Amino acid sequence: MTGRDWSIQEIARLTGTTSRTLRHYDDIGLLPPSRIAANGYRHYDESALVRLQRILLLRELGLGLPQIAEVIGSGPAAGAPTGSAVVAAETEAAALDAHLAWLREEQTRLARQIASVEKTITALREGGTLMAENMFDGFDHTRYKEEVETRWGKNAYADSDRWWRELGAEGQAAWKARVAELNRDWIALAEADADPASAEAQDVARRHVEWLTGIPGTPAYGAGGDRRGYVIGLGEMYVADPRFGANYATTAGGTAGAEFVRDALRVYAEANL
Repeated sequence: MTGRDWSIQEIARLTGTTSRTLRHYDDIGLLPPSRIAANGYRHYDESALVRLQRILLLRELGLGLPQIAEVIGSGPAAGAPTGSAVVAAETEAAALDAHLAWLREEQTRLARQIASVEKTITALREGGTLMAENMFDGFDHTRYKEEVETRWGKNAYADSDRWWRELGAEGQAAWKARVAELNRDWIALAEADADPASAEAQDVARRHVEWLTGIPGTPAYGAGGDRRGYVIGLGEMYVADPRFGANYATTAGGTAGAEFVRDALRVYAEANL
């Protein structure tokens, strides 16, 4: 360790995240700054950078912030004895070993997908024969089914899939239009730099939660379940998982839109659920 540190603005630029996200991580105790300068700016040392790398890797796995906090625990205390620092460094390295193994698996899967698509392009351009058995190597068509079942139980996917099919073409179109309207309203508020606790943002949050309660198979459906925990956790997932965060992307890019939705949903859930 060199002993140098980086300002919150530098970390935001290096990681492609926002200062707002880093401040949120501090607020929930996930990533406290190493020090706060006289001007009030947060600074992060090398240990904090390692911790942040783990946080971002776990976000890539789709974990919400509460789950990430459980996985990585509390950060090393400032001024810890040298021996403790060595143990902490080894623990972090061992955890990163596991992350690295997952990244290599993903690298292999993506390489297989790239190769299969390249073969299809070559066959199309050169008039060759498409080999069906090779076209889908590396593609997992059940990944979302398994993900839903892992998150919310074995019946969740079946219930939601059956509900979706029973809507029919007209019902599905209406549902998609409702989602698109919600997304537009969220993005407009985020781009206007609205307060997540404002009446306008809370009205959209209310509509968002009402929409969620109409989807069978989710913890928000019906009267049972931990609605508050589900809504707060889902808001965290919007930021952590780029597949969902893309729905709230502003013209500025990044995760600012998803962060706004997360913050507004948290305010609503804590006040009403």
